[in-house]
Amino acid sequence: MDVINEEMFYGLLLALASFLFSMMLTPVYTHFAYKYHFWKKQKKTTVDGKSLPIMTKLHAHKFKRTFPTMAGLVGVVAITVVTWIFNLDRGQTWLPLVGFLGGSFVGVIDDAINIFGSGRGAAGLRGPVKFILITIVGLFLGWFFAAKLGWTSILVPFVGNIEIGIAGMILVFAFAVVATSNAVNITDGLDGLSGGLAMLAYGAYGIIAMLQGNVLLFGFCMTVVGWLLSYIWFNVPPARFMMGDTGSFALGAGLGVVAMMTNSFLLLPIIGLVFVVETGSSLLQLASKKLLHRKIFISAPLHHHLEAKGWGESKIVMRFWIIAGVCAIVGIFLAAAGGAI
Repeated sequence: MDVINEEMFYGLLLALASFLFSMMLTPVYTHFAYKYHFWKKQKKTTVDGKSLPIMTKLHAHKFKRTFPTMAGLVGVVAITVVTWIFNLDRGQTWLPLVGFLGGSFVGVIDDAINIFGSGRGAAGLRGPVKFILITIVGLFLGWFFAAKLGWTSILVPFVGNIEIGIAGMILVFAFAVVATSNAVNITDGLDGLSGGLAMLAYGAYGIIAMLQGNVLLFGFCMTVVGWLLSYIWFNVPPARFMMGDTGSFALGAGLGVVAMMTNSFLLLPIIGLVFVVETGSSLLQLASKKLLHRKIFISAPLHHHLEAKGWGESKIVMRFWIIAGVCAIVGIFLAAAGGAI
């Protein structure tokens, strides 16, 4: 019990440090965001080039005012500094930190094009380009995980570890990074939504890491939670800014890495169930439009469909948070019962 208390105290101190540092950095970001006009351009077309009249109408009120994006830079700086000074370790925290930074790198390029670009290309990086870049990040991280850290098996809950070899692990790791990055990015559409969901997911994996004895990895998860507490303070409706792809890709990539390092990747669809449903709704919508030439949802992903049905933004966000909290509890239970802890 004393060991657990010490681990919890360590993680909470890192969370507090990240929270306070982020609160100090936010006015600096806000100053530059307004000085250099980090305004978010409203997305008006789908990935297949079709117009988005429903979503454009639903969110028109937000874009009547100046609405900065790329606030994920605050988290990138805070998490990097806190981890580098207090919690850097080759075996436990180097990989999730590099994953976080790799995801943010892809996001920064996308956000910068959106902010400073003009014409049809101002929406940001094209989908295939983002996919290629984040895949490269995932493959590199997977190689380090398998070849350098020696992980070549994956845990199937209630079954045991299944050997998949170096090549198999690299592919699984890359899939985890790519899928989670895109899932968080797709979900980042309402004030406070993705930030709260990510905080619960990181919190759940932090508890799993702590119970496994991976104290430094637990500390990394709590460092992310600390930033997200600061971010949500400013991002609850009406949001002061958006994290942008800089934050969402960083959070997704980091979460995928943490899931792999806790040997709990197969629990990610449960702990991150809302992310899965949101992404699935977008894929179903796209497939239905391509194959059946009709829409399943009024607007996708699911949170936009609920908006169009008349649900208030805060109602959607808070109910999704509640669902994510229940899923986090279930995920921790399954980790304990299934052999991950």
